[in-house]
Amino acid sequence: MPRTIIDIPNAQLLAVDRLCRRLGISRAEAVRRGLDTFVEQNTEVDTDGFGLWKDAAGTRDELVARVEALRR
Repeated sequence: MPRTIIDIPNAQLLAVDRLCRRLGISRAEAVRRGLDTFVEQNTEVDTDGFGLWKDAAGTRDELVARVEALRR
């Protein structure tokens, strides 16, 4: 498993360590869980678009269909 180095503010690290002790998990496991949640919550992020449509609601496919309908 690859390793990485990250900077974490002291207050946040203390809070994470307290929570890890209560949950009986390592700090590394807490970071992995946090990253899993981050990835799950951002699966719809798409950097292919910009400009007028960048903040439009909907999936990429829905937006493409909307643009195609407007073009017709």
